[in-house]
Amino acid sequence: MSCASLSSDGLVVSLTIANNTTRFHAIWLRDNALDDATKSSTNGQRLIALRDIDVSTYMSHAQVLAEALHVTFMPEQKTVAFPLAWLAAHAYDTPQASTKGWHPANQSLWDNNLMGHLPVADFDAVSSSPQALQAWLAGIARFGFAKLNGGPIKAGALTQVVDLFGHVRDTNYGRIFEVRVEEKPTNLAFTGLALQAHTDNPYRDPVPTMQVLYCLESSAPGGDNVLVDGFNAARQLQQENPHGFDLLSRYCARFEYAGEADACLQSKRPMIELAPDGQLQGIRFNNRSAAPFTDIPFEHMADYYAAYRRLGEIIDHPNSEVGFRLNPGDCFVIDNTRVLHARKAFSGAGTRWLQGCYTDMDGLRSRLAVLNNVLGEG
Repeated sequence: MSCASLSSDGLVVSLTIANNTTRFHAIWLRDNALDDATKSSTNGQRLIALRDIDVSTYMSHAQVLAEALHVTFMPEQKTVAFPLAWLAAHAYDTPQASTKGWHPANQSLWDNNLMGHLPVADFDAVSSSPQALQAWLAGIARFGFAKLNGGPIKAGALTQVVDLFGHVRDTNYGRIFEVRVEEKPTNLAFTGLALQAHTDNPYRDPVPTMQVLYCLESSAPGGDNVLVDGFNAARQLQQENPHGFDLLSRYCARFEYAGEADACLQSKRPMIELAPDGQLQGIRFNNRSAAPFTDIPFEHMADYYAAYRRLGEIIDHPNSEVGFRLNPGDCFVIDNTRVLHARKAFSGAGTRWLQGCYTDMDGLRSRLAVLNNVLGEG
């Protein structure tokens, strides 16, 4: 049994569904009205601005009929129906997360126990089956990365991976960049050196939120790829050293790249980025691109560096890593705001050629949401 009751001033409606009661403000309901005069029936965009809603808006009537809440707004004398399922999905009268460093339930934090259970799919399968694509994208959303095997072994094939869910993002490195040894490298990525686990382009604002690395040649000994869940590392730091976690999330680090004559990229962001409600939003960790830190007060600098060092130790620890070798035609896709990637050193014997590009998580989330709407959530 569902019912609705108004406050004495008509500014709040209390809606009870199956013994659960939630409240909605009149101004919130009017702003989110689902009628054709408020929202476009073709694209769902709002047709009015807040200035078009009377500042004295209240509700004169509220009633549940046929699985919808019907309310009448005054002084407009406008009646609008809100499906109960829609209201339940958009309820805000709920306990709010208050703990710093929380993450959504649909994200699974991981360490090296994920080895043997890596999210992986076949290129032909995700290219031809919406269900396979849905499952693969859901894996990226959940774990922050996924592999894709068996793709075409040809230059530029990585753009076909991006086309599955989004668009390539151009940077100063080009639409596609080559990851192989250069005689005069503009970036240490273009050498055979081992690279500490890092997020890419922390000096860019906004950072590219996804990266694709695609293997074309892999006969050189070594060069295995390593991934680390930055969110899991941050949470481990928080458990060990709450003060250090607070410092890395409260104060901005600085990053810079000036390895090319026509590039001088700089950013100022926390290494551990939190939303105002404390949700983990991103990790920026890249020792190669760290600029001098000047935004931490003198009295906190020593503790900041201790926390920075410990975060690096957690990231570098074998317990944090999953590793694998890419064969020609294989690739991996990572959430560059969460998952760090590293590379083992490799020798000059044989060849190692990867191509990389950047794209963004909003395209992936959009594609996954559309597939979920069409196919149902897996």
